[in-house]
Amino acid sequence: MGRFARSMIARASGSLVALSQLWPGRADRLIIAPHDLRTADATRSAEIYAGRFVFAGKIVTCHGRSVFDLEPPSEDWEVALLGFGWLRHLRAADTALTRANARSLIDEWLSNPSNRRPLGRRADVMARRVISLLSHAPLVLGDTDGKFYRRYLRGLTRDIRHLRFAMLDMPDGVPRLQVMIALGYASLCLANQARNIRGATRKLSDELQRQILPDGGHISRNPGALIELLIDLLPLRQTFAARNIAPPPALLNAIDRMMPMLRFFRHGDGSFALFNGMSSTPSDLLATLLAYDDTHGTPMTNMPHSGFHRLEAGAMTVIMDTGSPPPANVSQDAHAGCLSFELSSGPSRIVINCGMPSTGRDNWRPFARSTSAHSTLTCHETSSCQFVEISAVKRLLQGAPIVSGPANVESYREAVADGELLTTSHDGYLARFGVVHRRVLMAAHDGSRLDGEDTLSSPRGAPIKGRDTDFALRFHLHPAVKASHLSEGRVVMLALPNRDIWTFEALSDRIELEDSVFLAGNDGPRRTAQIVIRQDSKDVATIRWSFVRSTVSTAATSARRNAGREPDLPL
Repeated sequence: MGRFARSMIARASGSLVALSQLWPGRADRLIIAPHDLRTADATRSAEIYAGRFVFAGKIVTCHGRSVFDLEPPSEDWEVALLGFGWLRHLRAADTALTRANARSLIDEWLSNPSNRRPLGRRADVMARRVISLLSHAPLVLGDTDGKFYRRYLRGLTRDIRHLRFAMLDMPDGVPRLQVMIALGYASLCLANQARNIRGATRKLSDELQRQILPDGGHISRNPGALIELLIDLLPLRQTFAARNIAPPPALLNAIDRMMPMLRFFRHGDGSFALFNGMSSTPSDLLATLLAYDDTHGTPMTNMPHSGFHRLEAGAMTVIMDTGSPPPANVSQDAHAGCLSFELSSGPSRIVINCGMPSTGRDNWRPFARSTSAHSTLTCHETSSCQFVEISAVKRLLQGAPIVSGPANVESYREAVADGELLTTSHDGYLARFGVVHRRVLMAAHDGSRLDGEDTLSSPRGAPIKGRDTDFALRFHLHPAVKASHLSEGRVVMLALPNRDIWTFEALSDRIELEDSVFLAGNDGPRRTAQIVIRQDSKDVATIRWSFVRSTVSTAATSARRNAGREPDLPL
């Protein structure tokens, strides 16, 4: 209802926006252009000049028409086009031809009625466009005339004014923070903005303190939000310094907290763990951000405010979700993956969550958000969180937030004689099925094995009653892992790309290998496999399992050979 009220206020204020455009004010010149940290490819400028626009896996060829007159092949493609981030590719080439091409395309946008279409007015798209037009103004305005300069500024200031009113009706979370960042850039880069600098800085500081948790995680619990925000916050810090204005303490503190989280979520191959809407890891952006990390230290083991644990032993890494769902207003992309984990050994990921695709998310969203798309226990094929399902409500709320889920998630960590022990539980199935899911992980000191135990039990330890007590334990495997049955279906052999051999074992239970899908691939969804154990909690309430690295694997053999205990053996 609050969102509905803000929407009505925003619509009522539309006439004020239209009137304000008659007086563009004193923002009549640009005084600084921020740096764009996103990777640019100069070769793509030739494609754009030839009228080929490749965004979000889709190609559109203009054939002499304006790209803004064409029907977009997908929403993701249109978002990329109207965000103007592609200007960085033209700037990377930096020739007279690319500068003229950039001016021609922007002139088409300013003159085209399509710049009024709804997606172009969406707050997050408009924020991206404002930042892009500010960052790449030197490319467009370097050798232009005064008439085009004024048109450029009028279009820019129009978007900035719309952004100020868009704060009344926009999704919470990353989009809201991106709007604050864009307004911060605008106040610093345009002339005669002293009053707006103070207001934008105050609002940005308040939003950073609200959205960036004390341990550096984002309130949405999506690891990808850190990359999206830091790639803009770091240049904003530099822009404050370039204007000889002290950056607000909230900005500096947020960056200092967020940078260690980049290392926390990384596996040995550099990819981020797939939790709460995380897609494929943009390796180029991540490498750029890590270059700004002065600590270069070992990742922390526990993020209590974000709700994640990291176990590291030898070459083995385990990252586990031990947190409650995020607040409903920022849960449109959150997943029902409580107590799921990912396992990697050196540069090879073994156990994963399915993740989210980088494009075409709407087709996969219901499955990707379900508990069965995560490496954890699913009770009666039901997710541990419930999402808004009514279409009309989803349109009103601009998404499907979580309406119920685990209210009490506990985790306890301790060092024991054989390794590191992590004991966790959640009550996401308590209201519907009267059971609590308890998961215990133990990582060996040398990283050679991960032992686990999953239990469904009533809160007071009494026998489980009721009919719907069947459950499935799933471990989704990375597509590069080759899985095969051993020992009459009670053991699974896992061959890793680096020729390491791991085995999965649960001796008292039948282990199935079933099809799964890896959604977060750089080249789109890919088929993979999953290990599945099905039981009825009235018969078997506890499953003990283990992942063990074989002693004949490459890493183990190399370690022994270097220690002088074993000769080199052929594989």
